[in-house]
Amino acid sequence: MQTSSFLRFSKWVLVLVFLVIAAGAVVRSTQSGMGCPDWPKCFGQYIPPTKMEQVFFSANINYPKGQFIRYNDSLWFAATTFTSKENFDRTNWQHYNKHGYTKIVIYQTWIEYINRLLGALLGIFLLIQLLWSLKFWSTNKKISGLCFANVLLTGFQAWLGKTVVDTNLAGVKITTHLLVALLIAVIALTVIYIVKQTKKVPTKKLYWLTLVGLLLLTLQIILGTQVREQIDEISKTLAYGGRDRWVDKLDYVFLIHRSFSLLVAAIFLYVVYGFKKIGVKLFSNTLIVVCLFAEIILGIVMAYFDMPAIAQPLHLLFSSVLFVAAFYSWLNTGLNKST
Repeated sequence: MQTSSFLRFSKWVLVLVFLVIAAGAVVRSTQSGMGCPDWPKCFGQYIPPTKMEQVFFSANINYPKGQFIRYNDSLWFAATTFTSKENFDRTNWQHYNKHGYTKIVIYQTWIEYINRLLGALLGIFLLIQLLWSLKFWSTNKKISGLCFANVLLTGFQAWLGKTVVDTNLAGVKITTHLLVALLIAVIALTVIYIVKQTKKVPTKKLYWLTLVGLLLLTLQIILGTQVREQIDEISKTLAYGGRDRWVDKLDYVFLIHRSFSLLVAAIFLYVVYGFKKIGVKLFSNTLIVVCLFAEIILGIVMAYFDMPAIAQPLHLLFSSVLFVAAFYSWLNTGLNKST
């Protein structure tokens, strides 16, 4: 009973990891990464503003310590709790100078805020999972070790999220942010795999082929983040309009990313065929096929139908699910002494 309950909880942890990845993708596609200009709070408060009037200075308002406002095209936060008078008094405010981003759109603020709430919820789930995993310490220390690693990674991810905001969405840090999220996902999946005590398939060929596919897919995801960064810059220069011109302005990185996808797809389709040939049925293999076809369709939609906003987060989500599904298939090809 203890094992089955922990296993169910661990599956919910994995689902929550994907929700966080999906939320992050929505943040990127809606340009909401700076929706909250500070971290870990949002506009200096635990609950961000719901109306634009709350963002600008007003008279006769009780401002709590730390609350952000926009004044003269820059950000300020209350140095102490006070009630404002008719005019802006700088002695009550401190200038926020970690970055120069001052564009404020309420819906972007809440998209980013929800993303942070999901991240915090994931952290709580992972901490509970770690404490729960101590029940298995005497029988399998790997479970607790992996759960502890995920708690540490989530802490690192939170710190990285802070630096991403402080540096106004630096590209390399955003890519690292995604890769760490995928690492958290595969560790969460490995915990599930160990608890289930799944019997491995001793096949050397599929072991190495799937591993190569995972490495190439990692490179493909990194290339995808580079394309995403180019899209961000292109869309910004076009005032987030003219979607029909975005793809045409991409450079060779997009061409490599698009062509490279055929190799990755071919490898994983062969992996699925290899499992089928030896009579091994895995749900992860079915998921691989679904994700590959979804990625192909979404790639076509983005390239030839003016890159609709909904396609971008879906593209990232399916590539993340593909990576984790392929990793699970790789876990099932573990080598042992009989190979």
